[in-house]
Amino acid sequence: MPRYTENVTDIRDFIRRLPKAELHLHLEGTILPSTLVELSRRHDDRPLTLPEAERLYEFTDFTGFIESFKAVTRLLTGPGDYELAAWRMIERLAAQGVVHAEVYISVGVIYMWRNHDPACFEPIFEGLERARERGQRELGVSIYWIFDAVRHFSVPEAERVFRKAAELRAEFPSIIGIGLGGDERHTGSAPFAALYAEARRAGLRLTNHAGETTGPEAIREALAIGSERIGHALSAIRDENLLQELKVRRTPLELNPTSNVRTGVCPSFAEHPLRSYFDRGLLVTLNSDDPAFFGSDLANEYHLAHTEQGFTRDELRKLASNSLRASFLADREKAAWLNQMETIV
Repeated sequence: MPRYTENVTDIRDFIRRLPKAELHLHLEGTILPSTLVELSRRHDDRPLTLPEAERLYEFTDFTGFIESFKAVTRLLTGPGDYELAAWRMIERLAAQGVVHAEVYISVGVIYMWRNHDPACFEPIFEGLERARERGQRELGVSIYWIFDAVRHFSVPEAERVFRKAAELRAEFPSIIGIGLGGDERHTGSAPFAALYAEARRAGLRLTNHAGETTGPEAIREALAIGSERIGHALSAIRDENLLQELKVRRTPLELNPTSNVRTGVCPSFAEHPLRSYFDRGLLVTLNSDDPAFFGSDLANEYHLAHTEQGFTRDELRKLASNSLRASFLADREKAAWLNQMETIV
């Protein structure tokens, strides 16, 4: 049972006013069915209807989610599509009071579905950059990009993704880091150790999905290859020594409760280890992962933390502060937002 509740309108307004960062957000997972229809009208002789688009988002487990994600992503065909998707994402972030986001781009998927053409990505990224610059200019939302490889596509495919991030970063400092997504049940983190070391030498920050559909050993493996932030980390709750290690190391955890419920790896939001991790003093952050697929954006995740796990206003403020501290923003930018945080009542 929740320990603390208050007027819904008041708490939602408080959450919106908190300056927040979102650190685990997949660009492709922000594309709403309505945007998908808009994209289809650009390209298809028989555009998708809204009900047809909505059916692409139906799934019952993690495997089904992966298939839905692929079906939606296949309809992104050019730079203008990615620019539109990114702009719609930034608009929704701004409406929630998100001031900064570090967004995964499925670069591995882009390469795989475009026949490994090395020239295919730059025009797409330029479209993303146009949206990012507009979002900063018009809405005051800053965006960093994380190039995400698909772990079960193979190590050479990840190498292509990570080296493209290093290559473009000199021109585009908005490229902040790399990540490993995909199905952990097929491929762990150890095979990518050399690539992570190479990426670190290139100045890239290191994130990793671990412990979402696998046990705590997957989180240990992710830490062993140098991962600075861990996405999901759901299974850490099963290993007391690991929890203590995460606390001592101050490893940021990118938690995604509704995502874990919707993919069937967690029974309910109320049973998610968010509260347990927070109470133990771990550096936890709340995130929405793929909000268009899971039906819950970041502001709603904060609201559910309040209603389902009893997070008070001060604790919600702490979660928002954690998100900024765990970000890859420069210290001066973090300090400015954290100072503003204290003025929110």
